Amino acid sequence: MIFKRVGDGRPYPEHGTTSQAWSTVPPRQVRLDHLVTTKDTLRLNSLLDEDSTFYGDLFAHVVKWQGELYLEDGLHRALRAALQQRHVVHARVLELGD
Repeated sequence: MIFKRVGDGRPYPEHGTTSQAWSTVPPRQVRLDHLVTTKDTLRLNSLLDEDSTFYGDLFAHVVKWQGELYLEDGLHRALRAALQQRHVVHARVLELGD
């Protein structure tokens, strides 16, 4: 198993965090098997593209809400990590209040 669960959508409230605000959240390692995805569809060309993070954040975006870690952005990075037999991904974790 790669992820804790595959979800479809964001069950947490809208947080309105901008790209600039995300950049202030320090990255940390997160185990893939602790993550719940918010997307259930994969774009293969994005997975195979080596430059897919060229214009975006180097780190995945994770939202912690009600004790769960939701992978908001970075599904392709997380899957590439799994394909390379890594069990963790570096992510920025935004903690929302319950």
